[in-house]
Amino acid sequence: MESFIQTIAVYALPVLFGITLHEAAHGYVARYFGDPTAEQAGRISLNPTRHIDLMGTVIVPLFLLISTKLLGGAGLLFGWAKPVPVNWSKLRNPKKDILWVALAGPASNLLMGIFWVLLLRLLLMAGVDIQDFWGKMAIAGVQVNLVLMALNLVPLPPLDGGRIVYSLLPQPYANQYARIEPYGMLILIVLMFTGALWTILQPFLAFGNGIIRLFL
Repeated sequence: MESFIQTIAVYALPVLFGITLHEAAHGYVARYFGDPTAEQAGRISLNPTRHIDLMGTVIVPLFLLISTKLLGGAGLLFGWAKPVPVNWSKLRNPKKDILWVALAGPASNLLMGIFWVLLLRLLLMAGVDIQDFWGKMAIAGVQVNLVLMALNLVPLPPLDGGRIVYSLLPQPYANQYARIEPYGMLILIVLMFTGALWTILQPFLAFGNGIIRLFL
């Protein structure tokens, strides 16, 4: 039980700040391109409570972490935050601007991963054992943000990767592609439980790891 509580403590801060910065980044970039909806809703904020979804940010991740730990696994973390409201029609050039609004979330997670790896370097330079609490938290911060980045880049609407693909496709194909969105989360869950999701994530994780290594 003590080990499990420590695992939650180690991952709590990276997860909270990972999703907070991710969602705030969407709102900030949307505002930059002309849509003030997120700002008016108070979602351009670094306050985690404004982005937490009780089911997706707390209950589901805890359930998965507990159940996979009890089954002898390494502990599976999967969840989501409240989506930042974006009124695509208010963007100055909706079809093009969607790409940048969507890309802002994964880009923020990559930046957070770089922050955590720089913190890890500082800890090592200070002679801190990376197996202590702060060392483990820094490592968890890198892992959590790389997974958040990779997961959101999966080209499946309503994920950010799906928005990016929509923006890049010619309009007739984009309209057809958007029809997948009502089934997107169901498809994602099926991919996760069949193990196919981790295969899809590998190129994105490899890209993120390549960037992170530049700062080691």
